[in-house]
Amino acid sequence: MVTAMWKMFEKAGQPGWAAIVPIYNYVIILRMVGKPEWWVLLFLVPLLNIVIAILVYLELAKSFGKGAGFAVGLIFLGIVFFPILGFGDARYVGPGGRGSAVPAW
Repeated sequence: MVTAMWKMFEKAGQPGWAAIVPIYNYVIILRMVGKPEWWVLLFLVPLLNIVIAILVYLELAKSFGKGAGFAVGLIFLGIVFFPILGFGDARYVGPGGRGSAVPAW
């Protein structure tokens, strides 16, 4: 999982080593999906963390051009689906799949 997340972070233009740093890796994932970094605190609240994780994984799948079915795979079979993102042909397309973090004015 660490190796898969390392590769996934690198695809998104983030430092790969962040995959091995507890809590900071969640900050990086939140950046990748375009959510505020303070959401990392929501991962510390019991039961709410499950809801937040589902929302973040849905956005993570979109950020790599995948759909809701892939997000379900990330949630229930992460050990299979994270390596698909890291080592497969999935490309990072931007936060939430919108292409770029810069708004189109």
